Amino acid sequence: MRRIFLTALILIGAAGVAFSQELYVFTEPASNMPTKSIGVRITNEGMFNNPGFMSRTIPEVMFGFNKNLMMHAQGFLSDFDGRFRVEGGSLYAKYRFLSIDESQSHFRAAAFGRISTSKRPGFSRDINLEGDNSGWQAGLIFTQLLHKLAISATLGYSNAFEKNDKVLRLNTPQPDQMLSYSLSSGYLVLPFVYKDYKQPNFNLYFEILGKTDPNSGESYLDLAPAFQVILNSTTRIDLGYRFQATGNMANRYTKNMYLLRAEFNFFNALK
Repeated sequence: MRRIFLTALILIGAAGVAFSQELYVFTEPASNMPTKSIGVRITNEGMFNNPGFMSRTIPEVMFGFNKNLMMHAQGFLSDFDGRFRVEGGSLYAKYRFLSIDESQSHFRAAAFGRISTSKRPGFSRDINLEGDNSGWQAGLIFTQLLHKLAISATLGYSNAFEKNDKVLRLNTPQPDQMLSYSLSSGYLVLPFVYKDYKQPNFNLYFEILGKTDPNSGESYLDLAPAFQVILNSTTRIDLGYRFQATGNMANRYTKNMYLLRAEFNFFNALK
């Protein structure tokens, strides 16, 4: 029994090494977390926008129900409105509907959906369902793994719920829909050769993140480099920064933003 348990741990670790370059920092891959696992995240985002520095904290719990279905539950807290307070929450679900596996490579396709609530009045031309807006989102993710390189594309559509009377009285134009798109790449730098599931993993990422308002034509494109460390195949630390490369969408909160995250995974936690 002990030998079987150790073998299972090694296999889990090997899978984590093989696919860790798909654990993007700013986007989700088409692959899912292991079956019957639970993940806990704490994310801090800092925005260097006028009039000064603002930050948001996002606690999150993730559930891997089976190889095709997983779900996230998030809470949002920030000091964007002058004092640190709870803003709202979000539920995110992803269903993998296509898997093509080959030696040292695979292709995944998944559909995702999100519903969010936020009590922030919101003065941005962007729709951000991770703290700033109430609304829903749906889309598709396509991820290709080629040995140590993983490339992923995401296409999404967001719709914001009707704004409250406070925002309408301020006469601030608010978008009601948004098209989102991203192209992400991840490369496994270390280890060069897998020997043990306790080996640290080091991954480098570069992501291109964009949105377009189909009504006004306003859009932006951000560049987002990041790096990641995975310890014991269970603990993940992310650090990334996104900045605008081009665009004409004014008054958005994520224009210059760092992201710092710690994640802890518990395998076979769901019965």
